[in-house]
Amino acid sequence: MVGCRGCAADDGMWVDFVLIPGLQVYPSRDQAAWYHPETGPRRAYVGFIFLHGSLSMTEDVTIIRARSGSKFVSPQGTKAVKDGMRPSDLSTVADAAPKPPWLRVRIPSGEGYQAIREIVQTHKLNTVCAESKCPNIAECWGRGTATLMLMGSVCTRACKFCAVSTGNPHGWLDHNEPANVADAVALMRLKYVVLTSVDRDDLLDGGAGHYAACIRAIHERSPHTAVEALTPDFSGSEASIAKVLDAGLVTFAQNLETVERLTHVVRDIRAGYRQTLDVLAFAKRHTPTTLTKTSMMLGLGETDEEIEQAMDDIRASNVDILTFGQYMRPTQNHLPVQRFVTPEQFKTYRDLGLSKGFREVVSGALVRSSYRAEQVLEHNNVGL
Repeated sequence: MVGCRGCAADDGMWVDFVLIPGLQVYPSRDQAAWYHPETGPRRAYVGFIFLHGSLSMTEDVTIIRARSGSKFVSPQGTKAVKDGMRPSDLSTVADAAPKPPWLRVRIPSGEGYQAIREIVQTHKLNTVCAESKCPNIAECWGRGTATLMLMGSVCTRACKFCAVSTGNPHGWLDHNEPANVADAVALMRLKYVVLTSVDRDDLLDGGAGHYAACIRAIHERSPHTAVEALTPDFSGSEASIAKVLDAGLVTFAQNLETVERLTHVVRDIRAGYRQTLDVLAFAKRHTPTTLTKTSMMLGLGETDEEIEQAMDDIRASNVDILTFGQYMRPTQNHLPVQRFVTPEQFKTYRDLGLSKGFREVVSGALVRSSYRAEQVLEHNNVGL
C-alpha cells in the first residue's frame, strides 16, 4: 500500500513499518515504529504514528509489510533477519504431506485473548507464543495465560526450526523488563508462569543475571506464583545456570529439540545434544528439588530407534518430565516436515516414556514445552 493518507493496513491489523522520508524504519509485529538518527527509536500504535515530529494526519506515507527472511532493524537498532531464516534451497522443498485434520486450530479471538494481548503490548513484553508462531496461542491466551519471552525478540542463534528473528543485539537489555514482567504476571493473576528467552551469546553470562532478576521480581510482586523457566543453554556455563536456578524455580527446562543425529541439521551450530543433556544434569544436581524438563519435536526425519535412544539419554541425565510435539514448519524458509505423527503414535511414545521412569510424558501433536505446563503433574497427559 503506497501513498495512503493516514491509514493503517487494509485488514485493520498492525502494520509492520511505515516509510517516512528521511527516517530509517524497522518492522514490528504489533506496533508501527521508526528510528530517527537524532532522537532514536520511536514507536506508536497505528492511528498515532502521524503525530510524530512535523508529520500530520494528512501526510502521505508508504506502508509495507516486512517479508519473512528479509533484513530489518529492530526497535533497539539491532540488524536482524525476520523469522530467523533467509530464503535458501530449503525454501523450494515441500512438506512430505498436506497438514492433517488433527492439526487444525481455531483463529485467535475472544475477550480473554484480547485481554492478554493488551497486557503484553502495554508492558512492552515479548511472548514466545507470538514470536514462534505457536499454534496454541488462541487456547492459551484465551484462558488467560502466556509464555513470556525475556531479553528482546532477536536471538543470537539461527535454528532451522525456529521463527524467532536472529541477529546480534550487542549487549542491549531492557532494564525495566523485570518490573514489567512482574506487573504483567500480577495483572494476569497467574498462579503458574512460564518464562523463556532468546539466546543472548552477546552477553558475558548469556543473560542469566537478567533472567534471574525477572524471576525475583515475580516472587516479590506475586509471592504465591510458581515460576518455570525454559532457558537457553548458556553455552554450558554452570555458573550461569546456577544463577537462574538460585532465583527460585519449580521447574527448569532446556530443550533437546531432536535426536542426536539431527542436532546440527536442526539446531544452531553453537547448540549441542550432549551440551543440553549436561545442562539438565547439572540443574538436577544443583537443585535436586527443582523439576527438570525437556522437549522434542517429531517429524524431522528421526527414527523410532533414535527417539528411544534419546529417551534413555534424557533419563540418564535425571530429567523428570519429557514432552513430544509435532514439528510444524513456521515459514517456507525453515526445515520441511518429513512426516506427520499420528495421535496413536504420540500415545505410543508417551507409554514408552512412562515405562522408562519419567514422572510425566506429555505427548501430542500440538504439545509444546510450555503447553498447559501448570497441569503437568496431574499425570493425565495434561488433559489431552
